[in-house]
Amino acid sequence: MLLTIVLILFFLLLLIGVPIYLVLSGLAVLTWVVEGAPLVSLGQQYANHLNSYTLVAVPLFVIAATFMQRGGVAKALIDMASAWVGRTRGALGIVCILATAVFAAISGSSVATALAIGAVLIPAMKERGYPITFATGTIGAGGTLGILIPPSLAMLIYGIIVDESVPRLFLAGVVPGLLQAALLMVYVRYYAVRYDLPVEEAMDRDQFIHANLNALPALLVPIIILGGIYSGLVTISEAAGLSAIVALIVSLTFYREIRLRDVLSILADGVRQTGVIIFIVLAALTFAHWLTGAGVTRALVNFIDTMDLSPWEFLIAANVIMFVLGMFLEVISVILIFVPLVVPALLQLGINPIHFGVILVVNMEIALLTPPVGLNLFVLKSVANTGIDKVIRGVTPYILLMLCLLVFITFVPAVSTWLPDLVFGKN
Repeated sequence: MLLTIVLILFFLLLLIGVPIYLVLSGLAVLTWVVEGAPLVSLGQQYANHLNSYTLVAVPLFVIAATFMQRGGVAKALIDMASAWVGRTRGALGIVCILATAVFAAISGSSVATALAIGAVLIPAMKERGYPITFATGTIGAGGTLGILIPPSLAMLIYGIIVDESVPRLFLAGVVPGLLQAALLMVYVRYYAVRYDLPVEEAMDRDQFIHANLNALPALLVPIIILGGIYSGLVTISEAAGLSAIVALIVSLTFYREIRLRDVLSILADGVRQTGVIIFIVLAALTFAHWLTGAGVTRALVNFIDTMDLSPWEFLIAANVIMFVLGMFLEVISVILIFVPLVVPALLQLGINPIHFGVILVVNMEIALLTPPVGLNLFVLKSVANTGIDKVIRGVTPYILLMLCLLVFITFVPAVSTWLPDLVFGKN
């Protein structure tokens, strides 16, 4: 009975617009009180969830992404991408995908990627006569690479929940991320030729060299993060700390888009974002813990037994559920609520958690572009100063492409598992 009431309240509160962290924390307290458990045990539960060395990486990655977003890195990466694309029809669209892919490897955040690249490229694309729907759609779709290409906050949180190797998960996103970037660029090229987009001017040799040299400091961040982790020199949390320090130094000394007096406000922004993320993590983990204790996980496993689902049938059902949840909940909430419920089923059906993690993240990429709560939609609406309907029209072709990619990744596990198995050996 309590479970039914809690689930009704959960969806009702979301429908009337209550923030997800308040919904989850409120329901966690409600279930504790109704079941007569002392509230001090709720605090202990929060403390237990916070007692994670890997979780320390979350605020550090957020702060690094904030420095990169505001520190002039985006323009340097866009100039480098432009140098390599050269004289091509619709070149700014291809530049957008390349720049978002590289920025994703620096920031680990889709919203930061869409905001930083969009703030530079959308005005340039408008000026050159690109349709606003195409500009916002391309940047929105490219921005989603922020949670697939390593380092990825979504992968980090998933790894904490399922107790899976985060370095393995990071590597698992590389091949799908490159495939997605290639798929998006093919569509951009097709659109550019069909609708006769402008041909951009190629850089001369001096401009080419300068653009590439200017981007080198920004490229230090992914080299430090991924090189440090996979060489075994640093842990995930240490790499996150180093990335924040290097991002600060690069932004202050090389690109000089921020000054020392701006550092405190940037740190404050990072702390605010981290506070929201950590609050959602704690509330969702506590709520998921209660759902498990209430027998929901066991009931799900029993249901799968009763239905006699094959692994493929389960993955199809999981994809549908994640797609629908992603339309109404933000990314971290879906991960924290859905994943703890299905982990026992994954183990029972013999589904590789690494493979499932990539499927989950690609679903969450699509969620960032789907109304009514797709965060990238609202970021682009603000940056482009246009109607949300135009942004939605712009991202629709990319959503269809990403759904095709999702089907491919779901039914070809090797796309996700080949690189981690090559580097670390099979699990």
